[in-house]
Amino acid sequence: MEYLLDNSKQIRKILLKILDETPKDLLLEIPKNFNNNIWWNIAHVVVTQQLLVYKFSGMPMLVSDEMVEKYKKGTFPDGTATDEEITQIKDFLFSTLKQTEKDYKAGNFKSYTAYTTSLNITLSNVVEAMKFNALHEGIHIGAILALKRNIAA
Repeated sequence: MEYLLDNSKQIRKILLKILDETPKDLLLEIPKNFNNNIWWNIAHVVVTQQLLVYKFSGMPMLVSDEMVEKYKKGTFPDGTATDEEITQIKDFLFSTLKQTEKDYKAGNFKSYTAYTTSLNITLSNVVEAMKFNALHEGIHIGAILALKRNIAA
């Protein structure tokens, strides 16, 4: 699990750097032939980790239900993000992983409701969820890099 968390931390360092270095208007820009933006992808990564690891383990998520509804699978960007939301996501990039590590080490992930992902991969425990989450974050870092190459700079 430590290896998986370390991988996520490395990806999230890249995401934080992108959030810090990209002007807000470009974070929100949806380039031609794309259906989302950099901001949505970063917020989606945070929300998805919480759903996969916490919700299906029957544990309270660290993100709000409103955030889940706005950035879960199947949603699309609405073209907005407040400075407060951006700051909150920046904080969640690492605080959620830190809490996951603490909860895992404390043995708090006792059960898991099996979930089949959109890639037809069935997750049946928290370790499988973290493994899939690493794959998911890799997919979205690729999407973000493609978006970066296509935004007006």
